[in-house]
This record gives sequence, structure tokens and C-alpha cells, in this order.
Amino acid sequence: MELRQLTTFRMVATLLSFSRAAESLNYVQSSVTTQIQVLEEELGVRLFDRLGKRVALTDAGKRLLQYSERILQLVDEARSVVTNEEVPGGTLTITAPETLCSYRLPALLRQFRARFPQVKLIFRLSTFVDPWRSVSEGSADIAFAIAEPIHSNALITEILIPEPMLILAPHDHRLSQSSVIDPMDLEGETFLLTEIGSYRNILERALNDVGVHLTINLDFSSVEAIKQCAMAGMGIAFLPAVTVTTDVAQGRLVALNWEGHNFQIYTQVMWHKEKWISPAIAAFLAMTREVLHP
Repeated sequence: MELRQLTTFRMVATLLSFSRAAESLNYVQSSVTTQIQVLEEELGVRLFDRLGKRVALTDAGKRLLQYSERILQLVDEARSVVTNEEVPGGTLTITAPETLCSYRLPALLRQFRARFPQVKLIFRLSTFVDPWRSVSEGSADIAFAIAEPIHSNALITEILIPEPMLILAPHDHRLSQSSVIDPMDLEGETFLLTEIGSYRNILERALNDVGVHLTINLDFSSVEAIKQCAMAGMGIAFLPAVTVTTDVAQGRLVALNWEGHNFQIYTQVMWHKEKWISPAIAAFLAMTREVLHP
């Protein structure tokens, strides 16, 4: 088992693509395929399921990925200490939900790339349910989330920006002209919501507390899809204010005022507490704090 093979394995596991891994590592694809095959033969297990053009980690592959991350992290740490390397370099793997990818992170990524072009960034979308899983399992260096404060014994989490939440109706909805709504006004409404988890839970708890139950709702994995369906009159949405600033200002959506009830979540950044903070990670976190602040 060679470090080169583990590096290749980690890249394929991160991108879930042999061709993209080859491109990232400046290899021909046959070299990547051969390295993985040699590794599988040496270990006597299959590391990936090849599902047509798709690739998925097997259980053995998931276990090896955790060890590969630890081994390669130690190698990077040793190299940095021995050479006294202070200049950020290498690769950073970052995960974040669609909302932050679209509305909070572009400015951060643009500035980071301009200042540290030698650092390669790999970016992946996370789910609403468990945005922290990637850093917990070691498949990402840094994760972003937009949710209630996240508490975990395995993670270090920093709150960056408060994110007000809005109940939103199309401009021609029966409640759109109301200066204040009673939560009972929402009984029987069709709600356009994200998947289980994330900020959906906040609304469900608040409505349950006043006896309003969500008996009719549509689940989406995309914030943009929720916005478009709400504007098309398909129902009421519950989204971070940052995602609908323009739509509300231009009258395409109306924010409903549930008097006395302020919904708020937070943009957060997290990493594993045992993660070695390389110069690249330190630089990225420093710029994150610089760019993403209230």
C-alpha cells in the first residue's frame, strides 16, 4: 500500500468519479484505474461499486477512507513541520448546502482563490439532514451549515451570521395583504418545505406548539425549486431571508408577519476537533471569519 495509491483512492472517493479524479491529479484515467485495482487486490476487497458510469464506496471503501484521511493528514503534518512550511498549499475539501453555495460563499471563494491560487478547492453539496457528516467521517476538511446551533463532541463549530427565516406567500395569496397573521390562518395551507431536518424542524415545532399541524406539504431538496413553486402559487414557503431578498423587494413573494415570533438560524462553519489545521485550512478559516460576519 503506497501513499500515492491512498492519495488516488481518496480523490476518487471524494469526487466519486475516476475521470474527474484523474483530471484533478493530472493522471491519465487508466493510471487511476490501475492504482485502485492494485489496492483492491492487495487488500482483497472491493473498494468501489461501479454502477454504470456512477461510482459508490463499498463498506470496505468507507472504512479505508477514514484511515486514508488520517494517514495522509499525518503525512501533510509531518511535511509541514519538517520543512517549516507556512505557505498555504495542497487541497481543501469543503461541503456546504445549496443555500450557502448560492448566497453566502461565492464572495469568500472568489477572494480565497485570488489570494491563494496554489490551494486546490474541491467543493461538494451537503444535505439538509446531516451537513456535518462529511467532517465527522473525515471525507471533508471543512463543512458549512445553515441551521440551529450545532453541538457535537467531535466537532468545533463557529457561528458566523444570524439568518432570519421568513414565511412566504405568493403575491396573490389570500394572506398577502394581512399586516399580521394568526398561526391558525395557516391551518390547511400547502407548505413547500425542505427535506426532514434543517430549518424545516423549526417551523414544524412552532406550528405544533399552537396546535397547527402540517397535514399537506410538498418536500423539496432544492431551495430554488421551493422559491419558484411558491411564486407559481403552489403554496407557502419557509426560507432564509437571504435567499429571497430580491423576490420580496420586487413583489414576487410576500413575507407573512407572525407577530411575536421571530425565526432565526445561523450560518456556521465546522471541522473535526482532531483535525490538523494545515496552513491552507488556517488561511481559509481566517478568511471565512473576515468575509462572513454580521
